[in-house]
Amino acid sequence: MSQRTVGQALVAALEARGVDTVFGIPGVHTIELYRGLAGSGIRHVTPRHEQGAGFMADGYARVSRKPGVCFVITGPGLTNVVTAMAQARADSVPMLVITGVNPVETHGREDGHLHELPDQLGLIRQIALHAETLRRPGDVADTVARAFDAMSRGRPGPVAIEVPIDVMAMPAEAETGIPVADQHQVPDPSVIAEAARTLSGADRPLIVAGGGAVDADGPLRAVAEALNAPVVTTANGRGLMGGHSLRVPASPSLPAIRAALSDADAVLAVGTQMGPTDWDMYGDGDLPRLTHLVRIEIDAAQMERNFRADTPIEGDASDTLTALLPLLARRGADGAARADALRRAALVDVSPNYRPICEMLAMLYARWPDALVVGDSTQPVYAGNLYVDAPRPGSWFNSSGGFGTLGYGAPAAIGAKRAAPDRPVICLTGDGGLQFSLSELGTAMDETAPVVFVVWNNRGYGEIETYLRRAGLPPIGVRPSPPDFDASAEAYGLQAERIEDMADLPDAVARALASGAPALVDLVVPRGG
Repeated sequence: MSQRTVGQALVAALEARGVDTVFGIPGVHTIELYRGLAGSGIRHVTPRHEQGAGFMADGYARVSRKPGVCFVITGPGLTNVVTAMAQARADSVPMLVITGVNPVETHGREDGHLHELPDQLGLIRQIALHAETLRRPGDVADTVARAFDAMSRGRPGPVAIEVPIDVMAMPAEAETGIPVADQHQVPDPSVIAEAARTLSGADRPLIVAGGGAVDADGPLRAVAEALNAPVVTTANGRGLMGGHSLRVPASPSLPAIRAALSDADAVLAVGTQMGPTDWDMYGDGDLPRLTHLVRIEIDAAQMERNFRADTPIEGDASDTLTALLPLLARRGADGAARADALRRAALVDVSPNYRPICEMLAMLYARWPDALVVGDSTQPVYAGNLYVDAPRPGSWFNSSGGFGTLGYGAPAAIGAKRAAPDRPVICLTGDGGLQFSLSELGTAMDETAPVVFVVWNNRGYGEIETYLRRAGLPPIGVRPSPPDFDASAEAYGLQAERIEDMADLPDAVARALASGAPALVDLVVPRGG
């Protein structure tokens, strides 16, 4: 029996760490990886573009709570996936990109080799939390271990391994048994005690929970109940406290939420960057003044950004909240009333053109409470990021905050469906955004992934057109002609339906889901709407 190559050993190492899916497009620089896949239990999903591979890995990771993995060729394959890596970095999504690269002795010479970059590793390091070149055939296990360690220590994000094509074909021992150490931060007991005194002494405590708390829903509920504190959830934290009387599924950018934050005599921020796309969406700079801010953050560097905490706690959200809970004194019973008033006031703050969209999203979740709603940068997503009452953690996510990429929705929804085949997946995308990744409808068909792609079709970049007009500028560059989406979908074999009233959307989605196959709903709305 011939010895495994380095490429085969890499695949075996991934499988040993629980990887069951990779997203990628094969090429001459990654042949040995595919030799390894052929003998593995890992499923390969072929997108139509490497950026799609990265977005699929992102959606898969958010739902599975495991790293999403991509295989890409050197040069254009890597540069195509870099945008998706940057989105993953902005939203703290664990992603592993394995790329080929030309032989080591050619690096930096620019002799004109196929797919050559001047410094591929240097490019990757501008985006990735960790990146390295696998240079020796005996380093497979250690290299993979370091990659998984980087994705599990502190704030997650993208990491990368590049493998020279000559090294990838060399014989290697497939050592796959090196464990990743538990990297949870152990909270400092004295700081926990200080935080408990601050929060227990507050008459009007308020909690803000972000994406870093998605795995801490149980402890978060217990702490909120102990303090009788309303819990405001950011866009990436939507679904936390789902259905609870203390939930406030509204953006800190809304005036009512800002006023409540300013009025609170103690604020507990859990797993939120407290960054502008959540806290200052409109860029007005009118940020609340926070009294007695207790901040739980897994990343020490992030703790120093944006709002400065009076009591900073570096640690995992679940572990820290669990340690905090027994030290909290029970408070009065006004939390639910405060939360209810905040929900009502926040929804009033949503602009009149967005409020019907929020109602539409509420109807979708009421009908399919188990749904994953995956969004692009499009108006229904902007509305939902301001206010959407998602019922479960992680059931609402999109690309419109942070890095803010277009073309994310369709491939990310396919990745989400791969991670959760038994849950309904609804993709919200605009006619402009879908044209960035329209071809990924073919991937949905290849994978028989019954995603419902809902196109908010205002025949252009409606949100940007509104901004231009408000600035007194003509609408230049914001009206790219959309295709006939029904015909495009049908060309890929999808069921398609066109509607012109938001009230008809739930029934259209129901018909699409009932088909058991990928389907598209073209929701035509007024231009600029």
